[in-house]
Amino acid sequence: NSNIIGMAFYYIKYSTWKGKCLFLEDFIVTKKFRRQGIGEKLFNEIELIAKKLKMNRIMWQVLNWNKPAINFYKKYNSDISDNWLDGKITKKQIENFTLK
Repeated sequence: NSNIIGMAFYYIKYSTWKGKCLFLEDFIVTKKFRRQGIGEKLFNEIELIAKKLKMNRIMWQVLNWNKPAINFYKKYNSDISDNWLDGKITKKQIENFTLK
């Protein structure tokens, strides 16, 4: 649909070690709307949801060739691994989150 600007799909998952976590399954900003701050607003909303739901972590995956996405997530001080890139924001980061 050409009317879609962006969207985020997430679900609640449980980690044996970390407890309740928000898993960001998909995070999309339509190509013609990128670089307009929409991704930042969407991701900020995800963080606010995680904070409200008292999540212990936000997690997602990003392919190692997707440099624009990797750079986007790094702006949030997220931990990115080297292979299948698993990102996360800790409970402390969620608790300390404020709008930028």
